[in-house]
Amino acid sequence: MLKIPRRLRMPAIALAGLLSALASPAHAEVSEVRIAKGFGIGYMPLLVMEHEQLFEKHAKAAGLDSKATWLRVDGGTTQANLLIGGNLEISSGGLGPLVTIWERTKGTPSEVKGIASINSMPLYLNTINPAVKSLKDFTDNDRIALPVIRSSIQAVVLQMAAEKEFGPGEQNRLDTLTVAMAHPDGTAALLSGRTEVTAHLTAPPFTYQQLKDPKVHRIFSSYDVVGGPHTFNLIWTTVKFRNENPKTFAAFNAALREAMAKINADKKKYAQVYKEIDKSRLELGFIEEIMMLPETRYTAAPERTMKFADFLHKIGTIKQKPASWKDLFFPEAHDLEGS
Repeated sequence: MLKIPRRLRMPAIALAGLLSALASPAHAEVSEVRIAKGFGIGYMPLLVMEHEQLFEKHAKAAGLDSKATWLRVDGGTTQANLLIGGNLEISSGGLGPLVTIWERTKGTPSEVKGIASINSMPLYLNTINPAVKSLKDFTDNDRIALPVIRSSIQAVVLQMAAEKEFGPGEQNRLDTLTVAMAHPDGTAALLSGRTEVTAHLTAPPFTYQQLKDPKVHRIFSSYDVVGGPHTFNLIWTTVKFRNENPKTFAAFNAALREAMAKINADKKKYAQVYKEIDKSRLELGFIEEIMMLPETRYTAAPERTMKFADFLHKIGTIKQKPASWKDLFFPEAHDLEGS
């Protein structure tokens, strides 16, 4: 029998600890994933994930004991800052904020990329001012509500529309008229007619809800401004989170795709689900009508992302432009029919 010299012997407890450490994984994945969602029917896939605990289902199938904690935060820029600050694992928001946050964090430990789109939906600029037929009709007496001034997707769409209306270099012409308000608050302010807000650049279902009021009319749809259907909301995270939690990332991605498949397979059912879990006061038939519109699409494929990236680069909001839409997204999305 081989004898180990005394000076090389290791106490049993220390030896057991070493063997245990060698047998354990180098990094345990997170047990809680904090996910932020915003207001509106565009966030339906995330609402369904929460309601049916789809993330927990796929996490369990991957051998993880992990749960999702859902937070309601309006504005993609606000969510992105929470993500970078370590207060979220996954955040969501509009296409404009993703492009700017990607460029801002590229090459840093907090680098952010998109996981997938969650919808393609139009944004409408609605007004109660009968004198306003186009952007040129706004005056200093008008105020345009949107979630976050200058950086939200609504703000970027307004800049794009202003450039088309007033000419190159005039993208900021209407910025001084904008005020930051969450979608429900902006809708309430517009419809009341008792505030300074005379216009609202917002998303479904608020766009259609406003237009049911006879004193409201639409000035433009973002689909007209951008040149066709485009991604509205996306979901994103940091490169660090994905690399350190590959199973968690895959479980979230699978849950997101399942949620969208469920919605697209039975929109009437999930109109009812939306009404219940979002405590919407809208009539069920009206929610169904919105979800059935051809312009309302739940899809993981990013659409017309480069239209926004090109514009933001042209006006100097970002200095480095992505070479293609795939630069903005993790490889798991590269098999999609994106643009």
